[in-house]
Amino acid sequence: MIEDHIIDKNIPIPLYYQLKMIIYSEIEKGNYAPGALIPTEEELIAHFGISRTTVRQAITELVQDGRLYRVKSKGTFVAQNKINQDFIVRLESFNDQIRKSGRIPSTEVLDFKLGVAPFNVSEALKLGPNDPIIFLQRRRFADGAPIVSLKTYLPTNRCSFVMGHDFATESLYKVLEDHDPACKVHYVRRIVEAIRAPQAIAKHLHIKTGDPVLFFTSTGYTADDIPIEYSRAYYRADCNKFEITVMA
Repeated sequence: MIEDHIIDKNIPIPLYYQLKMIIYSEIEKGNYAPGALIPTEEELIAHFGISRTTVRQAITELVQDGRLYRVKSKGTFVAQNKINQDFIVRLESFNDQIRKSGRIPSTEVLDFKLGVAPFNVSEALKLGPNDPIIFLQRRRFADGAPIVSLKTYLPTNRCSFVMGHDFATESLYKVLEDHDPACKVHYVRRIVEAIRAPQAIAKHLHIKTGDPVLFFTSTGYTADDIPIEYSRAYYRADCNKFEITVMA
């Protein structure tokens, strides 16, 4: 536990950094599980004989690193480990990504219907202004916790067959590929930005309106460079991190 450690004031390592690494190492060892309360500022000050400024700097950096979070009038708690996702650079199903992290994936279909393409969707899919589209909205979970809200649009003229499938259990990309190799998504262009969660998305993700989310817009293309899928995904910033590999 944290109280089992000492801080050495005779070495040229900043005191706040020593405390930060003590707390970090205890979290990594599993001695403080996600959601656990760590010792208070007063307890850390008294045990280590250090200043409040030193304690706050160590805790603030761990909060910024996503390892801790504060709750007003309650204390400082251990954050959930973020799910490391590399779908931004490779085509891999959500279920496979979540299983790789050691969690159990699941999906809830919130809406699934035919409609008319909004302007931004028709532009992305190179459709006419009133062309029909298929709209699929899903909420996706890891170990029962909602981590992403996803809206997907498909051109009806090429993808009407998907209406007979259950996307609570099936993979959209696999359904496209299995039905017709010409519908297979060969590559995806994605744009990511940090935004504040709109009210409806916050409700889906069990967070507060205005909390930070990572917002992805994605367009999937066939081997013939034809856009066949357009998605807008909102990922909880406190549960996800994204890995990018850059080649020289």
